[in-house]
Amino acid sequence: MRIALEAAQAAALAGETPVGAVVFDPATGEVIATGANQPIGAQDPTAHAEIVAIRAAAAKLGNYRLTGLGLAVTLEPCAMCAGAISHARIGALVYGADDPKGGAVVHGPQFFAQPTCHWRPQVVGGVLAEESAQMLRSFFRARRGK
Repeated sequence: MRIALEAAQAAALAGETPVGAVVFDPATGEVIATGANQPIGAQDPTAHAEIVAIRAAAAKLGNYRLTGLGLAVTLEPCAMCAGAISHARIGALVYGADDPKGGAVVHGPQFFAQPTCHWRPQVVGGVLAEESAQMLRSFFRARRGK
């Protein structure tokens, strides 16, 4: 999660919402790929940190299935990212801050609990949640000029 927080900081420095993600092998601890939010810079509304990391991991491994790998992300994933996590067959999702407004794991549509969801990762939330949330609060406070 510390690596995801570093990626989130890089996103903030680029003027993007500070969300970072890392695909890793839970068995070895090896980092496969990282991602930072970049929808503004990439001019791509799908360039959320999770999607960036999943795409990079799939390209590196030469496989669109990331079965057995973990994904750590600083913010509860949205519905789009939860769908990508499911399609990639990510084995474990670890996230930091809850997102009551846009999250789709424990908030909103609770994507993985839907009967139509074909793959459900193990989910652990709240890891370094305060650090993740504080980074987001600081970013938006500065943007609002408060």
